[in-house]
Amino acid sequence: EVSLAHNGVLFLDELPEFDPRVLDSLRQPLESGEVIIARANHRVGYPARIQLVAAMNPCRCGHAADPAYACRRAPRCAADYQERISGPLLDRIDLRIEVGAVTAADLVLPAPAEGSREVAARVARARARQTARFAALGLEHLRTNADMPAAVVDEVVRPDRAGAALLVDAADKLRLSARAYHRVLKVARTLADLDGA
Repeated sequence: EVSLAHNGVLFLDELPEFDPRVLDSLRQPLESGEVIIARANHRVGYPARIQLVAAMNPCRCGHAADPAYACRRAPRCAADYQERISGPLLDRIDLRIEVGAVTAADLVLPAPAEGSREVAARVARARARQTARFAALGLEHLRTNADMPAAVVDEVVRPDRAGAALLVDAADKLRLSARAYHRVLKVARTLADLDGA
């Protein structure tokens, strides 16, 4: 499945419900863009440059964040459920966003000012900016900021003094790994590209 999603999106719903060994097998393709199948005397590689999108509830019953529901196993229920996803896999996921339940009041809100067409155009401009940046550096094989190896990140992403100080402080307080540190820089560069900055 990870190879079938090459150059596209692999969406995994209810992420902790997958076998932990299957989830950990995603670490290599997320890192290298290739999945290796090794059996006896054979070893075959398949392309697997994907964008992983996953969804999950905060706990098995899905009510951990619901103040109207009293789970008799809270907070252990949520902790057990979320621990099914290994730290090394989480370390390879660029963004993690907690989304609250949608209420009836949310459903009647006006449409956002920026629609899908406008967002798609902004993403296309950001991607073109990234492609041009890498071509200017002689790195035509890189297409997006997510593809950058650590050595290129240091050349392409240069936060100002305040931004660098904030990142170092956050890395220290949050105990970010080297991979997570570079991931923050890649995401920051992508956000700047989306803003045309």
